[in-house]
Amino acid sequence: MAPETIVLLSSREIAKMRQAGRLAAKLLDHLKPMVKPGVSTQELNDEAEKWTKAHGAISAPLGYHDFPKSICTSVNEVVCHGIPNPKQILREGDIINIDVTPILEGYHGDTSKTFFVGTPSPTAKKLVEVTYECMMRGIAAVKPGGRIGDIGAAIQEYAEGNGFSVVRDFVGHGVNRIFHTAPQIPHYGTRGKGKRLRPGMVFTIEPMINEGTWEVEILADKWTALTKDRKLSAQFEHTVAVTTEGVEILTLPEEEAQIKSA
Repeated sequence: MAPETIVLLSSREIAKMRQAGRLAAKLLDHLKPMVKPGVSTQELNDEAEKWTKAHGAISAPLGYHDFPKSICTSVNEVVCHGIPNPKQILREGDIINIDVTPILEGYHGDTSKTFFVGTPSPTAKKLVEVTYECMMRGIAAVKPGGRIGDIGAAIQEYAEGNGFSVVRDFVGHGVNRIFHTAPQIPHYGTRGKGKRLRPGMVFTIEPMINEGTWEVEILADKWTALTKDRKLSAQFEHTVAVTTEGVEILTLPEEEAQIKSA
C-alpha cells in the first residue's frame, strides 16, 4: 500500500523530475521504430536497457518486487505489466503498450504509450485514440484546489461515452525518488471528491481502457494482467506536476515541451 503522506516537491526536485521525464520520453521515441511485425518483446527490452545505461540512468522496473525485466510490454489483451519474452513476436495488427521508467540522478521518469504494429483494426484504432484522449482529459482536469475525483471523472465519462470501460484494479500514483507513493489516482470517480490537489504534487495519470469489461485477471507469474474477457486493452501514461497555474506534463520530449510552453 502507498504511504498516506503526500510529499510536495520543491522547484529543484521538479526540475530533476523533468529531466528524468524527458529521458523517459526520449526512450519511447527511440523504441518506436522497432515496433513492427517480427520483433520480439525481448528485443525491445534489451534495446531499452542498453539505451538507458548509455544515458547514465538505470531501469526502475528491473528487480522491482522481483519484476524480471527492464520495461513492461503489454500486447493486445494484456492490460499492464506484460513481461518481455523472446518467444513473444509482434504480429501485424497487434497493439502494444510500452511502459518505461528510467531513474536519472535518483528521480523516476515514468511514461508509457500504446503503439500500433502495422495497421490496426478499426476497433483497435478507436480504442487507442480514445485512451490517449482519456489521459489528456484527465491531465486537463488537474489544477490547484481541484480534487483527485475530477481526474477520474473526466476519464470515465469519455471512455464510457465511447462504449469502453475503465480498469479499476490499477491506478495512477505519486512518483519522485520513490517509484510508487501517495497519492493514488483512480481513473474513474466523481467530480469534487477525493484529496485536494496542491502545487508541488507529482503523480502519474495512466488510464487503462478496455474494449469490453473492466475486469482483469492476473496470471500465475503474479505480474501479467489480462482483460477477463480477453478483449483488447490500451494505456497511455504521463507524469504530471500540479503548478500554481495548473499542470505541467513532465514526460514530454523536450521539443514538445517547448512548443507547449511557447
